[in-house]
Amino acid sequence: MTTTFVMEAMAAANAQLRWKRMEKHKEDDDEDSSSGVSDSDVLLQDGYERSETRPILSVQRRGSLNIFEITERVEMGQMASMFFNKVGVNLFYFCIIIYLYGDLAIYAAAVPVSLMQVTCSITGNHSCGVGDGTKYNDTDKCWGPIRRIDAYRLYLAAFTLLLGPFTFFNVQKTKYLQIMTSLMRWIAFVIMIILALIRIGKGEGEGHPPLAQLSGIRNLFGVCVYSFMCQHSLPSLITPISKKQHVNKLVLLDYILILGFYSLLSFTAIYCFRNETLMDMYTLNFTNCDIINVAFIRYFLGLFPVFTISTNFPIIAVTLRNNWKTLFHREGGTYPWVVDRIVFPAITLIPPVLVAVCTHDLESLVGITGAYAGNGIQYIIPAFLAYCSRKDSQLVFGSGTVNKHLSPFRHTFWIWFVLFWGLSCFVFVTANIILSETKL
Repeated sequence: MTTTFVMEAMAAANAQLRWKRMEKHKEDDDEDSSSGVSDSDVLLQDGYERSETRPILSVQRRGSLNIFEITERVEMGQMASMFFNKVGVNLFYFCIIIYLYGDLAIYAAAVPVSLMQVTCSITGNHSCGVGDGTKYNDTDKCWGPIRRIDAYRLYLAAFTLLLGPFTFFNVQKTKYLQIMTSLMRWIAFVIMIILALIRIGKGEGEGHPPLAQLSGIRNLFGVCVYSFMCQHSLPSLITPISKKQHVNKLVLLDYILILGFYSLLSFTAIYCFRNETLMDMYTLNFTNCDIINVAFIRYFLGLFPVFTISTNFPIIAVTLRNNWKTLFHREGGTYPWVVDRIVFPAITLIPPVLVAVCTHDLESLVGITGAYAGNGIQYIIPAFLAYCSRKDSQLVFGSGTVNKHLSPFRHTFWIWFVLFWGLSCFVFVTANIILSETKL
């Protein structure tokens, strides 16, 4: 539903940009006409370069291209600046920044957790060589007198020193790096599903989940938001599609496939492993010799988050730093060198590292990030974009103009429904945090 809201807002933004260019060309043509210069004189002066660089806005061309066609990539930040007021734009960037902070905190904790689990088990008395897939306490020994929590913090410090400096520079040309990361993800997911199915098929599954556990609903909301949230990436995904007549059906099919894949991964997990021993970082459950005897696969799955997350951390850090710059940017102004190269990277890197120092509870971090910042990106912002873009389009083009990418959920009721749903997610996760703190 909210994906169709974003696509509708993208079409409205394209229409406005196209309309402004048409108006500008019309003004330029009026100026040329008033100057008394004929078309032949213009061609003699400029050759054919003018006709090549300026599109001919003829009646035929206007009829062939729908003004609401999505041909130009318009990011969510640009849409917010077009349809929201100043307060709305600032709230949008605040939401994006909080989400990126949550992402960085999750990444900063996930890599040291994986390294701690793998290397601390290697030094133990396990014939497996990688680990035994056991869920340990932070106070358990790792290397001699060094506890597991100490090893975690050492790895966190190394992670920060190695990848933190990228925040102070620009990260470019990551195409092949992202392709390799995506390929590794698919390979790891398929291996884990197959191994879990084999174990269940042999009758060795240890999971006996209850039919329902209502206490789990509180955190489920935040995790689901974090898992399915891609609204901020839609402009890059939708714009390159050449034929957009069936884009809604294509997106629906995509979501169904994702849901099926998540369900397969999740249900094989809960029937393969006991809930008491199931780790937050799911790949670490496969470091046990009882699951797979091939050492390479155990190392690959155990260290999988280290490779994939480490490649994404600098990209997200640079994105967060640039959002900070955009939020405080003033028209025509520039930042001093110290602010631009030191202050912005520092406020980007330090907070998520401090969060990772305080906690490595990935389930809580994912739930909180999804329910608060992700909630805004997946539900609140798309709903307001759809509402404001409709009002703006009616004001500019008139009530008779129909957006060809208008959401199937076009009634105002659905916007209120999404806002209510987002509020429910917020309440559930907040209650989860309060109850968890009360138990402690």
